[in-house]
Amino acid sequence: MQISKAMVDLLNEQIAHELIASNQYLQIATYFDGQALRKLSGFFYKQSEEEREHALKFVHYMTEVGADVRILEIPAASYDIKSAEQAFQMSLDWEKEVTRRIHAMMDLAVSEKDYAAQAFLQWFVTEQVEEESSMETMLQIVQQAGEKNLLMVEAYMTHGE
Repeated sequence: MQISKAMVDLLNEQIAHELIASNQYLQIATYFDGQALRKLSGFFYKQSEEEREHALKFVHYMTEVGADVRILEIPAASYDIKSAEQAFQMSLDWEKEVTRRIHAMMDLAVSEKDYAAQAFLQWFVTEQVEEESSMETMLQIVQQAGEKNLLMVEAYMTHGE
């Protein structure tokens, strides 16, 4: 199957971006583990796993269409996490950037009439609605509870199970 160089480049960049997110969420999970906030750490461990799964979806798609997969350099995660609010704001900003990237890939797929890429990317378009909504909701909950009441956030997360 023919796929443009421009699309291959964007897909390879997205693989790296998903792996960076996985590492960042893993780092955030350890921040919450260090505070014995198991529900919050569990939330981010799960997010880390999901981002790695997303990277693999891109890898598998690329191999299926015969594209040249290149795993780009993955910079270190940010270690300077000082609060739950910062962690969730950082995560929301990250998800908004992912949405922007997915939309750019979809725009390219539409302009190139790459119907296979459009079908593949549609899952990510839908997924990003859920990802942004989830992070925005959690940020609002953390902001309402405040840093001194993170146990209330833990209780809220337990109630939601």
